[in-house]
Amino acid sequence: MRIGLVAGPWIPVPPSTYGGTERVVDSLARGFAAAGHEVLLAAPSDSSCPVPLAPGMRTSIPHQLNRTLSELSQVARAYAGMGGVDIIHDHTLAGPLYLHRPEGIPVVTTIHCRLDAGAADIYGAIARKAAVIAISRDQASHAPDVPVTRVIHHGMDIASVPVGSGSGGYLCFVGRASRDKGLLEAVRIAREAGIPLRIAVKVREQDEVTYFRDVIEPILGPNEDFVGEMDDAAKYRLMGEAIAFLNPIQWPEPFGLVMIEALATGTPVIGTPAGSAPEIIDHGRTGFLGSTDQLAGVVHKAAGLDRALCRRTVEQRFSEERMVNDYLRLFGDLLGGKMPAGVPHAAGLHQNL
Repeated sequence: MRIGLVAGPWIPVPPSTYGGTERVVDSLARGFAAAGHEVLLAAPSDSSCPVPLAPGMRTSIPHQLNRTLSELSQVARAYAGMGGVDIIHDHTLAGPLYLHRPEGIPVVTTIHCRLDAGAADIYGAIARKAAVIAISRDQASHAPDVPVTRVIHHGMDIASVPVGSGSGGYLCFVGRASRDKGLLEAVRIAREAGIPLRIAVKVREQDEVTYFRDVIEPILGPNEDFVGEMDDAAKYRLMGEAIAFLNPIQWPEPFGLVMIEALATGTPVIGTPAGSAPEIIDHGRTGFLGSTDQLAGVVHKAAGLDRALCRRTVEQRFSEERMVNDYLRLFGDLLGGKMPAGVPHAAGLHQNL
């Protein structure tokens, strides 16, 4: 197959630090190419993913993150170069609605955001002409009227991820400085458990800066070590030596990629059962899920969990290979006429996990 991949304009593929969607796009591009398919990637021109880049791409613009005009400009340039592909896999919001996309080429789009009322309206319209993929059952459940073609969990390449010993004597938190991500709750859990917390968070966007400055920074004390944003190698070392990874999210996160990263290092996850967490964490085996006020009480139990099992969970259920194969099967079904590229009514979920 000749597969076109469309990413947003803001972050290179792969990202050097923050960028969950871009990590997924990079894994898919590499995986499709390794499986013998031709890949054309529409991503910022400073991307380093080793596949051909669509012509006319501009450099990444992180300071315009999530701005509509920048995404629309990227989409117009991306689709202008997609005329020679067999299928397009779009990871933007605007792309599947673009008026001038190449005629006769099926489009698949993956939902990376929460399916709230506004997003449900958009993806309901997209589903009339494109295959819509949810990244968790929980994500799809928030908009049952949106025709989701399949649920495909994210995967990751774990070949370069070392398994840590968990002997660092600390807990860790990695993510964004955001109320939704549960950083404040993580600080409280670690203090109640009496275990030091290392914090590696992105603090770049204005809302992140404001939240960190006004809410988090004033309460940091000797139990917390703020280490800032990290590259992958440093992040995996941090996770791997932690007793447990704290993930007390305060919103229904569609898919917590950071959870499978922690599990890949052998580190169990302790968090709230919000969003996709119950689809990723096996309570009592690869981590613990509970309300925020319950989690400090299970921290010390995490040290007794099987770190090899945490790693095997990613190898068996959340690998890059599994994710790539799930998408390739979907593409084959679309191109082989086994299913339409878009449906005007609820299709029902096809579990592909």
